[in-house]
Amino acid sequence: MMLTESNLQLKIPNEAEIHSLYWWKYIEEKQLAKQWNGPYIPEEFVDEKTYSQIWQEEIEAGIPAAAAIVINGKAVGYTGAYWVDRNTDWLEGGIVLYDPDYWNGGYGSTAFRLWIDYLFSSMSIHRIGLSTWSGNTRMIRVAEKMGFIEEARIREARLWKGKRYDAIKMGVLRQEWEG
Repeated sequence: MMLTESNLQLKIPNEAEIHSLYWWKYIEEKQLAKQWNGPYIPEEFVDEKTYSQIWQEEIEAGIPAAAAIVINGKAVGYTGAYWVDRNTDWLEGGIVLYDPDYWNGGYGSTAFRLWIDYLFSSMSIHRIGLSTWSGNTRMIRVAEKMGFIEEARIREARLWKGKRYDAIKMGVLRQEWEG
């Protein structure tokens, strides 16, 4: 699996790219991406071997659960998906761009569009959802650009730095994506 557009690739990462993603997720000191990507959820630290093994998980035969975002040969983030309900063909997806040098350049939108298109074209799923919070205005804008619709807002369900935020559920149906 490799999807390419311009200088951006979505791909199953090699060991060097997994090492880079591990560094961004667990070692890099500033951790700026974590201010946007669910900062209210405590994240369990895993060693690099375990992290590498996680990349071997699959949603379904031949379909990866995640893809590295590689820009100009540098692993800077990933897209992922997981089953919410196999019986109703419902996946939930998301994206993280760790490297702030690639924020605000359209890379996240491009990567997320490629990922969602890949999931719909590779699987017989009916819907893809995403969960975020009202403080993550970047993810909300990207999702809206992709045609995702806000389906639920759980008021003041997230607490971050002493302030309450809404939990946001968004989704897109196959017929909306293909239309």
